[in-house]
Amino acid sequence: MSKVNFTIFNCSLNNARPLNWMVPCLSTLHYDVLAVKSELSIHGNELLLSCTKMYDLPVPHDIRLSWSNPNCGSCEARGKLCGLRENSSTELETECYGLPRPEKGARKKRLTLGVTTGSILFGVLAIAVYQIYSFRKSEEEYQAKVERFLDDYRAMNPTRYSHADLKKMTNQFRDELGQGAYGTVFKGMLTSEIPVAVKVLSNSSEKGEEFVNEMGTMARIHHVNVVRLIGFCADGFRRALVYEYLPNDSLQRFISSANAKNVFLGWERLHHIALGVAKGIEYLHQGCDQTILHFDIKPHNILLDNDFNPKIADFGLAKLCSKYKSAISMTRVRGTVGYIAPEVFSRNFGNVSYKSDVYSFGMLVLEMVGGRKNVDDTAENGEQVYFPEWIYNLLEEGEDLRLHIEEEGDAEIAKKLAIVGLWCIQWNPVDRPSMKTVVQMLEGRGDRLSTPPNPLSSTAPKRPNTRTLRL
Repeated sequence: MSKVNFTIFNCSLNNARPLNWMVPCLSTLHYDVLAVKSELSIHGNELLLSCTKMYDLPVPHDIRLSWSNPNCGSCEARGKLCGLRENSSTELETECYGLPRPEKGARKKRLTLGVTTGSILFGVLAIAVYQIYSFRKSEEEYQAKVERFLDDYRAMNPTRYSHADLKKMTNQFRDELGQGAYGTVFKGMLTSEIPVAVKVLSNSSEKGEEFVNEMGTMARIHHVNVVRLIGFCADGFRRALVYEYLPNDSLQRFISSANAKNVFLGWERLHHIALGVAKGIEYLHQGCDQTILHFDIKPHNILLDNDFNPKIADFGLAKLCSKYKSAISMTRVRGTVGYIAPEVFSRNFGNVSYKSDVYSFGMLVLEMVGGRKNVDDTAENGEQVYFPEWIYNLLEEGEDLRLHIEEEGDAEIAKKLAIVGLWCIQWNPVDRPSMKTVVQMLEGRGDRLSTPPNPLSSTAPKRPNTRTLRL
């Protein structure tokens, strides 16, 4: 094949040149590229005087182009792209390359999956945000309720302390006195000579209802047998109550074993404590503008001062009601198992009223008499004896109470306390005495008290053998 030699020139755009010399694909806006046959003389050719020779290029005289249609069916079947193989021995040899093409509908499936996943995540996020918003709104509403309550309570001149005051008062809450269902009690010093008990309420206690209950109740109480509230703390969501400090702890400490001489208080002192508690409950029921039902009378909530005078504490479950109301409504069970009246569990036993506190007091008194050993685990043949029923059977048969009595007159006190306790735990609320009557019974002579009906008659218990109960 013959060839023709061309010389390639780079020329400025100043002069007009024959279009047949121009190479458009190599020219730009700033210069032209010309292809001139090498045999043509450039001397005297003004069109090329401003041009620069680039190189000589031999070009075949005849050029023919052809197109072919390679077979790409196998690549397409595999979902890949198709192209001619480089350096192939045959002109039409192909090769496959690239990622598989997406199957039909795959994009739609991925889109559906993405939308579904996004919707679920958005729903979860929306629920979480709503829950957080609801919780914060509830807490803020309750905090506003507490502040409104405190504004009304402020007229009674309580002392309001900040959380920083309490930390200083309790030396960073170091001396813990005990824990309860609604918080922890710490010992503190109001001044260098006045100790106090600081009850720090837990944030989970019924959203703070215990705080309002106790504050609202204590505002109405002024009695020698009820613990005295000194102040309070409502610093944000931190709530606490400051009470007078009673050094002898609670009654629970002293009735755990009536035979232990190092803790047993003696029958006269136990009688004094029972009478003081009865007077305190009578005051709650009759001495205020409204009847105050405590709903949690138990040894742990009876505190003792230096002279072992009892003081009723912990009014977190208290409920106020009209003096003229014979029954009250309740949405949940209140109290501690073992001291809760039957009607509080089920209205089939009667209406909930002040008689429910009478029942709790009766169990408290029987616990004082029996030193909390309400069940004799040392009975023969493994038989267990329920202490209230054991006491009742002895009284019914006219036998002496087989308790450990050391001094003259102690037997009469023990018997009187037992009879009063049994009257108070009668199954039917109507059969229980009022606390005013209980006070009269405790102040009177024990030999004039009649034996009550069997308090457990409705449960049809088996009467155990009246042997000596180990206390």
